[in-house]
Amino acid sequence: MKRAIAMYKKEEFDERESKIRTILFGLCYFHSVMCERRKFGPKGFNMRYPFSDGDLRDSSIVLQNYMEGAGGSGKVPWDDLRYLIGEIMYGGHIVNDWDRLLCASYLDHLLNEQLLDEAELFPYADGKASFKCPVAATHDKYQEHIENELPAETPLAFGMHPNTEIDFRTT
Repeated sequence: MKRAIAMYKKEEFDERESKIRTILFGLCYFHSVMCERRKFGPKGFNMRYPFSDGDLRDSSIVLQNYMEGAGGSGKVPWDDLRYLIGEIMYGGHIVNDWDRLLCASYLDHLLNEQLLDEAELFPYADGKASFKCPVAATHDKYQEHIENELPAETPLAFGMHPNTEIDFRTT
């Protein structure tokens, strides 16, 4: 998360509309999950996909273009964003149907109106771990939120069973 949010220049990030900043925070979380699941090997994904910072960068460009195209209506085109990000930006790497379904499930949970209202970002943790998306803030506030509120890394954050950590550490 720290590396993903650090990709954005503070001045450029803070100039963006509040909705876009919040969605970018959600995209940073999504990117982090997609990249970090790889370390769990075949339990994370069925293949090792080459997700990169370019995927996040391109997704944020798509977001910015779509929001500018909305003509100031303020309506977020959630379906379009989920499709473009999930099927093209990240989905362009994914060749396994189960992995594609996982990507779509993450995006269905993240990219919706609830994200703008402090949504829970650990949807599968069943209350054992929690990390919420803060309300629209500045770049510094988001970095501070990540630093202070992000719990210790746990497979629960990725929607995986806690025993996955044992296998990862053993390997």
